[in-house]
This record gives sequence, C-alpha cells and structure tokens, in this order.
Amino acid sequence: MIAKRLKFGDTIGLIAPASPEDPDKIKKSIEFFKSLGFKIKEGKHLYDKWGYLAGNDRDRAEDFMNMFLDDEVDMILCVRGGYGSMRILPFLDFKVIRHNPKILVGFSDITVFLNTIFQKCDLITFHGPMGSSNLQDEETLKNFLSTLMNGYRPYKLSNPSNINLNCNIRGYAKGKIVGGNLSLIASTLGTPYEIDTEDNILFIEDVGEQPYAIDRMLTHLHLAGKLKKCKGFILGQFTNCFLPHYERSLTLNEVIKDRILSLKKPTLSNFMSGHDYPKLTIPIGAEARIDCYKGEIDILERVVQ
Repeated sequence: MIAKRLKFGDTIGLIAPASPEDPDKIKKSIEFFKSLGFKIKEGKHLYDKWGYLAGNDRDRAEDFMNMFLDDEVDMILCVRGGYGSMRILPFLDFKVIRHNPKILVGFSDITVFLNTIFQKCDLITFHGPMGSSNLQDEETLKNFLSTLMNGYRPYKLSNPSNINLNCNIRGYAKGKIVGGNLSLIASTLGTPYEIDTEDNILFIEDVGEQPYAIDRMLTHLHLAGKLKKCKGFILGQFTNCFLPHYERSLTLNEVIKDRILSLKKPTLSNFMSGHDYPKLTIPIGAEARIDCYKGEIDILERVVQ
C-alpha cells in the first residue's frame, strides 16, 4: 500500500513522537517548509516536554494518530528522534493507519514506526530527514522532494556522484528494504514489533556507538536469525562510531567484516543515509534490487501514487 504523492501546497503535519525539540528550531523548520510552498499543521503536543520525552506517552500517541485521522494532513513529518518512540507503540491503532495511508518520514528513533507500520499495515514509509534536519543541504532536500513527489514510478537510488557507494560483496539481491537505526532494530527483538528480515534487504546505520556495541547488536541479530534470513545488506552512515585508539578494541571495519561480510551476501556500504549529510531518503517496505557491481539501488515499484 502506498500514500498519495506530495505536492506543493499540501499540508505537512509536524509531530514529536520521541524526544522534545527546541521550539526555536521547530519554528525555523516551519518557516522553511512554508517558504517551499507547503502548509503546516502542528500537533497539539508538539512543544510538550517531560524530561527526555516530548510529553507523556498517550499525548504523543494521540498526536501521531490524529495526523492519520486528519483529512487536511497529506504527509506526517517527525521533528526529531532521540528516544521514546517504542513507548507509544501499544497506543497506536494500526487499523486506523491502514485505512488512512499517508507519507510518514523520519529516521533514528523513528525506525520503530517505519518498520512496524510497514509490517502491520503494508504501508511504505520513508527513512529520511526530519523537521530538525538541515534540509538546506542541497542533495538532502533534492532527494527528499524527488522521492516523495516523483516516486510514482520505479527509480534508481544512489549516492551523489562525488561520493562512492562501495560494493563490499559483489552480486545482486532483490527484496523489500527494511531497517534503519541498528540500536532500535535490535531493541525490538522478542517483542510484537520485531523486524522481519526474511527475504528482505536489511539497511542499517547508527551514531555514537563504540565498535563493541555495534558488535553486540549485530550479534544479537545474528543469534535471532535475522542476518541469515535477509537477502543482502545496505550499510548507511555509522557516524562517530570510533575510538581514539584500538589497543583493546576491534575497529568498526573489523566488526562489519566479521559480522556482516562473512555471510557472503551482496552488500553495499557508505550509503548516504543516517546521521550525516547528505541524508538520502530511502523507502522502507519498497521492493528493491541492489546491484553490487555498479553500486546502485533500483527501487522496483512506485512508492507514492
């Protein structure tokens, strides 16, 4: 199932389903989207704050569901990630979401919504920039708008021409793209919201995690059978996942080689999506084919209509 494509003049619903964002940054984001020609509808609890959460769980869930129910809202954009998305999963009505398909965009902590909604509602969602992201980055904005406005036919997804998309294990793999932030993917295991990787292409990225933590999470996925079941891998940005020295540690590259590349599945790395720029938009749940000879990702179906 796919949502209708975004058009200039459409209304974007802004919500904060995880951690709070600086009100000034939200206001700047609103002005930026208005300058592009969009209308903005703010969630009732957009500016709430409760410790490290953007308000209490039920209020954040209410904003989330209200945006799907609101006929004026064409697209739902999360203002930031942080922490808290998993806390509101039990309060979401997936039947309502299924009957009111809309574009949903976010990344990082928002990973749990992207995959759960795809799996429970068969609705393609989007791992992409949020309200707090630097959408004035030219490549980030260009790809964001192109995907959501022109993705009504198959298309190619690749890094900007000056940034290599590396082919670590050559070959081809075909399947639906699932994944996002590695920490959140691992945290769903053993819950009703755990990721389904079977015959799919697993995309992962993370930020600020030491190599041993990346190792632990990948090993968790390995022991749960999630790595063996997927067809191939897209490795995004692993930002600040390094140490000043490695006297008592594997490097991140050694961890990736041991936990991922040893499986001999087609693998692309250095895909520009994650906690860095440019930040490309990738459709979660879309049928795709990765070409690990040319370094390309072919999105084989329309992602909006």
